[in-house]
Amino acid sequence: MTAPLRIGNASGFYGDRFDALREMLTGGELDVLTGDYLAELTMLILARDRLKDPSAGYARTFLRQLEECLGLAHERGVRIVANAGGLNPAGLAGAVRELAGRLGVPVRVAHVEGDDLTARHPGSLAAHAYLGGFGIAACLREGADVVVTGRVTDAALVTGPAAAHFGWAATEYDRLAGAVVAGHVLECGTQATGGNYAFFGERPPGDLLRPGFPLAELHEDGGSVITKHPGTGGFVDVGTVTAQLLYETGGARYAGPDVTARLDTVRLTRDGPDRVRIDGVRGEAPPPTLKAGLNRLGGFRNEVVFVLTGLDVEAKADLVREQMTGALAASPPAETRWELVRTDRPDADTEETASALLRLVVRDPGQEAVGRALSGAAIELALASYPGFHVLAPPGKGAPYGVFEDVYVSHGSVDHVAVLHDGRRIPVGPPHDTTAVAVVPEPELPEPPAPGPVRRAPLGLVAGARSGDKGGNANVGVWARDDDAWRWLAHELTVERFRELIPEAAALPVTRHVLPRLRALNFVVEGILGEGVAAQARFDPQAKALGEWLRSRRLDIPEALL
Repeated sequence: MTAPLRIGNASGFYGDRFDALREMLTGGELDVLTGDYLAELTMLILARDRLKDPSAGYARTFLRQLEECLGLAHERGVRIVANAGGLNPAGLAGAVRELAGRLGVPVRVAHVEGDDLTARHPGSLAAHAYLGGFGIAACLREGADVVVTGRVTDAALVTGPAAAHFGWAATEYDRLAGAVVAGHVLECGTQATGGNYAFFGERPPGDLLRPGFPLAELHEDGGSVITKHPGTGGFVDVGTVTAQLLYETGGARYAGPDVTARLDTVRLTRDGPDRVRIDGVRGEAPPPTLKAGLNRLGGFRNEVVFVLTGLDVEAKADLVREQMTGALAASPPAETRWELVRTDRPDADTEETASALLRLVVRDPGQEAVGRALSGAAIELALASYPGFHVLAPPGKGAPYGVFEDVYVSHGSVDHVAVLHDGRRIPVGPPHDTTAVAVVPEPELPEPPAPGPVRRAPLGLVAGARSGDKGGNANVGVWARDDDAWRWLAHELTVERFRELIPEAAALPVTRHVLPRLRALNFVVEGILGEGVAAQARFDPQAKALGEWLRSRRLDIPEALL
């Protein structure tokens, strides 16, 4: 039997902890170290970098990390796999080779390409298909020590090394699905080890000051154990792994380019201190199309925040709205959004806590309508508006904003290629079989709890949540920590109740997915984020805190659970 593969993670986003690469290399045994640097917003940022410099387009932080750690990884026999190539994986591979030569470290550097579809989508800054892990696997099988990619799925950073190590075929769907689940847990770094965790208050404060990064012990059958290096901060338990499994997912079928993993088959069990075993994962053939993300410029945006202090907050807000509307009437922006945030308190003992915030956000295809026109209108009110008039900061010239869109392309339309250290190019063919993703029928719910006394209390006393973004949609995963709470949650938190608790979703399509093995419900709210994070359509543009808002809402909870 092939030995387990120890895969660690050292980055969950572009800008994550710089020292994590060294910490993971020195903290314990590893076979492969991965880094996830890409997100929808990151692709837009890298695209704008490339406009200024055609040789740019990759995560430069990764190069600086390697300057400190490439020799260490080579000495320890740890292979590095990262999607830091962004829009220019060939450029990053060349830069890594140059760095290795300068450092005198004899490593073989390969890269994966074929995801770039920008030329096929005129008007986009960046259009990239989400590739799977078999290009990475081909590089590793041919002896690469460092593999850099462009846009691959986050889980591909794990499925690729696993397929190479265990010799999995492209049709071994259960094993690949197990690796996808492990990869999804690892991809966001310390979110699997206590970071951003709903029940963080139950741990001693020191545990979460500097959580360690996670690693997975992958087995040949696709099962794994999620853990971390001994002595590092944070913690790994069934709750932290459940939270990350629900992050940025949808239904029970979690589709990817290599396999569709069935999240409703995942079984989590404690395997010792800071160890959670994942097994039972079933997989199905991948869908017939690949997801591709398109980023384009949507126009220009600007904002100004008016401070309303003391009495008559609503009347002050009405006055400034009318004044600004009149001042902008000659050249009104294409979109104007007002939001009054009642941060004020009655009889407050500080001026700040006596103040509310009135936020005005404008968007337009042209910069003039959101730049000079807005700043002039706002500043000219300084001595002619409500008592106590001031703003948090004067509006600037207006900044460009991006728009993200999903499209789908056939596997065969993408030239997925592994480019080896010696220049050889290995084509990676499309999957042999595909299956369209169908909605899983809702499973049978547990018996509801017996009637009894209830108390009005926040949902978060009995349920955890984690939320995130996928384009213009948001997901909110909610889970119970024991069977009694699950029996109540499964019946209480319906789509209707969710809309009551989150009024912002009242008029939007909301779908509930039931995952009994995780004691979890996953809600997908369509369109709540407008045109995606780069468009900054709402206060929390990535829906990172949507789950915590839900947990703060009060409803009638059985006293037996409190």
